[in-house]
Amino acid sequence: MKKVYMDYVATNPLHPEVLDAMMPYLQEDFANPLSIYEPALKAKEAIENARKQVASLINAKPNEIIFTASGAESNNFAVKGAALANQNKGKHIITTKIEHHSITNSARFLERYDFNVTYLPVDKSGIVNPSAVERAIREETILISINHANPEIGTIEPIEEIAKIAKEKNVLFHTDAVASAGNIPVDVRELNVDLLSLSAHQFYGPKGASALFLKEGTRIMPLIYGGIQEGGRRAGTENVPAIVGMGKAAEMAKEKLSARIAHNMSLRDKLISAVSKIDKVYLTGHPEKRLPGHASFVVEYIEGEAMLLLLAGNGIYAASGSACTSKALKASPVLTSIGIPSHMAHGSIVFTIGQETTEDDIDYLIQKFEPIIKRLREMSPISQG
Repeated sequence: MKKVYMDYVATNPLHPEVLDAMMPYLQEDFANPLSIYEPALKAKEAIENARKQVASLINAKPNEIIFTASGAESNNFAVKGAALANQNKGKHIITTKIEHHSITNSARFLERYDFNVTYLPVDKSGIVNPSAVERAIREETILISINHANPEIGTIEPIEEIAKIAKEKNVLFHTDAVASAGNIPVDVRELNVDLLSLSAHQFYGPKGASALFLKEGTRIMPLIYGGIQEGGRRAGTENVPAIVGMGKAAEMAKEKLSARIAHNMSLRDKLISAVSKIDKVYLTGHPEKRLPGHASFVVEYIEGEAMLLLLAGNGIYAASGSACTSKALKASPVLTSIGIPSHMAHGSIVFTIGQETTEDDIDYLIQKFEPIIKRLREMSPISQG
């Protein structure tokens, strides 16, 4: 049976060149970078080289990169750390209704400690209106956090425009760029952000290696205490192999970005064109301002989990925002926030494309998907009326 992986938004495979770069630090060069003898200094040098590589990917300074263990940690660090460090100026935070759970739950955590959070709505494409952000800013607003690109619907937000408003109001701005960094151009100077989260496994690096960009001079409170690693802002013995892998993956992403975007967009557009022709299947997210390899839909009368099971039975591996798949008892808040009725939101299906995806893979998916929908609708009492 043909195997087609279509869930690159969940994770990417480790690139062979990245693995080669990591291997010495898994074996002979294993020393703790905090020690002062020669093998430890070699590990420390490898971390600092990776810091330069990650900084170069997003046009940051090396000293503005803090390594973390996951995108979720970077988001928690940004929201909680910035809010707690600046609470003497005010306790109001602005975010949106379609953020990753690591942002939303961090905001809810802060609400328990008397912070006030405004959750802004988005339009039917998932775009937050910069004017709405401006209207929400108060004298006590200290932080705005809005994702750069949404992993569930692929929509890319007008971050540069919103950040300009934040700067005019002297408010810190964070963007969750986990889904975008390494997949589209991300330049922290052009975006004009104070904090930005990114994660290696989204651009062919290892899991367990992520980073937070913290603009020079921006105050933040550490969440993990212990040693003096990462300038005293994030304690814990460094995961040297993973950090080295993130650096190599960042270097490769920068070099190959244009080619990767062209490849992904071509296959994405073919897939969207074909799937959108199926009866009662609707594209979610912005039709143009979306991630290059992202195609997301809702399918009327069908549960997302049922589609995933039959697709997997044909060797096609995708994702869904449906209740069953997310282990929740309610529809995806992202989909309901863009105006999709709850009963339709359960019929979410997300296909994401990577460098290994071929035109034959797309053709195979198109060939199998419509019969699967037809079969499930024949079984559905809702579609039967």
